[in-house]
Amino acid sequence: MSQPTETPQPLEHLDETWQRMLCVVAHPDDLEFGAAAAVARWTGQGKEVAYCMVTSGEAGIDALHPDEARPLREQEQVDSARVVGVDVVEFLGLPDGVLEYGVALRRVIAEVVRRHRPDIVLTGNFRETWGGRNLNQADHIAVGQAVLDAVRDAGNRWVFPEQLTGERSVGTLEPWGGVREVWAFGSPQATHAVDTTDSFDAGVASLEAHRAYIDGLGWEDFDAREFLEGMARASGQRLGTPLAAPFEVFPMGWGE
Repeated sequence: MSQPTETPQPLEHLDETWQRMLCVVAHPDDLEFGAAAAVARWTGQGKEVAYCMVTSGEAGIDALHPDEARPLREQEQVDSARVVGVDVVEFLGLPDGVLEYGVALRRVIAEVVRRHRPDIVLTGNFRETWGGRNLNQADHIAVGQAVLDAVRDAGNRWVFPEQLTGERSVGTLEPWGGVREVWAFGSPQATHAVDTTDSFDAGVASLEAHRAYIDGLGWEDFDAREFLEGMARASGQRLGTPLAAPFEVFPMGWGE
């Protein structure tokens, strides 16, 4: 006898009472596989959103040497970001495919957080899988874990103090402890979501802007709309909207 399937739990609406968001992910294209439609919603509300790519995705196209792939993938990401209303896109230049969680990664992300001073930081799923048997990629896991710690590091003046303004410092920044929450999109442990019904088309166009990368993967029959719609409809059913983007929420306060 087959076992009854468990009904997915409803998703809660994200708190959208914020103004500045910083998105930190491993590669160009990461945000477009699930979060770009949500970003389009927020920029449409007049919110400030900036992108930070830890790598340039230079190891992502087998047929192209990294030196050729790097500028191509960076330009596709800049073009993709503009589709959803994001004008600020940074590339930290760390090596693609071999990122390691640790102090060095925390340091560079904390510096970005201190510069942008966001209310919300968005990253990608960093769980071991996507909810089934398909393993997540190592760079995604390393970056997501580092983001959680770097956000807290950014608020502590005694962690990476060389970045800060002061007599013994060579930096020009101040601590930033104003991040309220970190949101991980696409997590299999998502508890919240945002309605993307009206901004879904922009999210599709944003993913389609990564044409060279998609072609480089050999996905000849890949349909961006069909791919994104599957997750968006499933999440929408749990939120009570036609389409939605799911997020796991990590409060940055004490005792929550």
